[in-house]
Amino acid sequence: MVMFQVADMDRRRKHAIAKVHEAIAAHGGTTLLSTGITADDARLAKAVINAGVRLLEPNHPAIALARGIHGVMDMHTAETVRHELTLDEIKRVVKGIRAVAGPDVFITVGIPGGFTERQPVSLSDTDFYDIARAGADGLHTHKASMPDLEEWVDTAHRYGLTVDAYIAHPEDRHPFGIPAATPEEVAHVAKRMQDIGVDMIGLMTGMSYGGAAAGEIHPRVRERLAALVENVSVPTLAEGGINVENFQAFRGTGVGIIVVGTSFDDVARAAVADAATKYISSGSSESIRAR
Repeated sequence: MVMFQVADMDRRRKHAIAKVHEAIAAHGGTTLLSTGITADDARLAKAVINAGVRLLEPNHPAIALARGIHGVMDMHTAETVRHELTLDEIKRVVKGIRAVAGPDVFITVGIPGGFTERQPVSLSDTDFYDIARAGADGLHTHKASMPDLEEWVDTAHRYGLTVDAYIAHPEDRHPFGIPAATPEEVAHVAKRMQDIGVDMIGLMTGMSYGGAAAGEIHPRVRERLAALVENVSVPTLAEGGINVENFQAFRGTGVGIIVVGTSFDDVARAAVADAATKYISSGSSESIRAR
């Protein structure tokens, strides 16, 4: 096991979380964490950073989708093969994103072993060390067991990494966090997560990768978010189903960070498809006229 001075790693972690607080304050109390294609592709990462984004999240399901592992074409399917992505590949992504993002952007990373896994994933302390050295500020985790989460927090903190962890509904399609069915359970779980040292606590707000209903969020989701933000002092996040049509409703909940990925992916795909269609259509018209 590689060991470091505790005070040094505490200082590293405090510096990282300070970047989060600064982003929240700069954006009026609710900021954006950009994930998916905008956090995995250095060109698009730079584009969102230039637009003002200060929090990024590369993660192994999105990278698996970007790399086309086993031919996966959507995030739901990518969840079934994410464990096959190597840590070396993730480190390469993080190094590239950090190189273009600079030191002031906060980068949290989802890695194999950090979610609720269907297959065994081998992780050593050296892996935490390597991901920190690659440029990560924190680890994005979706552990669904409190003992597993506590172990993850202890190891991450030993290497100066923050942890953002999530609360999920037991009926969600994927086990993406500690289960809590009611607002009262959300409050209880959130307090426990804060007690074990989780640096940022998020709520899964609808795993419908296509997005929530236009312009609004469900009242039950609003109640669950209130139970979260009113019971912890660490930064809070909302993830799942957030898009350009309903994000203002999420801002009104008091949550500190909204996580957006699929919405950006959809925009990027649509823009590229539209441009390609124009090129192809233009060529086809020229060919018809030439005949």
